[in-house]
Amino acid sequence: MCGCILQKPSHELKQQLAGYSKRVAGSVTELIQAAEAMKGTEWVDPEDPTVIAENELLGAAAAIEAAAKKLEQLKPRAKPKQADESLNFEEQILEAAKSIAAATSALVKAASAAQRELVAQGKVGAIPANAVDDGQWSQGLISAARMVAAATNNLCEAANAAVQGHASEEKLISSAKQVAASTAQLLVACKVKADQDSEAMKRLQAAGNAVKRASDNLVKAAQKAAAFQDHDETVVVKEKMVGGIAQIIAAQEEMLRKERELEEARKKLAMIRQQQYKFLPSELRDEGQH
Repeated sequence: MCGCILQKPSHELKQQLAGYSKRVAGSVTELIQAAEAMKGTEWVDPEDPTVIAENELLGAAAAIEAAAKKLEQLKPRAKPKQADESLNFEEQILEAAKSIAAATSALVKAASAAQRELVAQGKVGAIPANAVDDGQWSQGLISAARMVAAATNNLCEAANAAVQGHASEEKLISSAKQVAASTAQLLVACKVKADQDSEAMKRLQAAGNAVKRASDNLVKAAQKAAAFQDHDETVVVKEKMVGGIAQIIAAQEEMLRKERELEEARKKLAMIRQQQYKFLPSELRDEGQH
């Protein structure tokens, strides 16, 4: 047909070619639609932002579960028998860390379920006109999931070091608070487009509340351990005047040094937060201002 048109182009042949072209285009469209229907849910577009987001959520859940398994293998240090054996703070801290790891794993899985629900409802992923908006939302979800996984991993490492006697209670408290903060950001990222009354969002909120409770329990256990250690610490004051004055000077020097270190640490934290703020999606930035 094409050869005839090239050799003897006529108006009639050109019209026939146009008709055949439309039929071919229609057949190709039907073929693509049939292929889409046959592929099932296991075939996805790897470049789809919502698919990337779900994979990141599942990856975060796997990372958290791996960290939780490491925690399960930890045991508190062996100590000499104490007068009151009920004050086993290391066991309390370890159990609290395990609870947080379990809760964050459930949280990320719930976020993945909420994300799939949005895709199924057509709120994200299926409308080409919203491709840019969906991509930004998915990126926010990815960032939040990575933050939860990283914060949980840091907490597990801090708990591991604590039970071995190599980490401070302050580090544990800071790690637990970071888990709670990243959890809040993940919840915000999911709520941007989700139906608040859906079952998936209810499960997600419940998982978020579980993370907060577990984090609070770890902070309380760590603070209790720190208070107990501070209570046990005694200061022996030298009897001679010269020695006593030297102790005062040394104590004041230590206090001034720690105050300076505290101020420097605050400035460093503020700078880190400012840098992180630049990379947050607009939804999470707005939430952080409230």
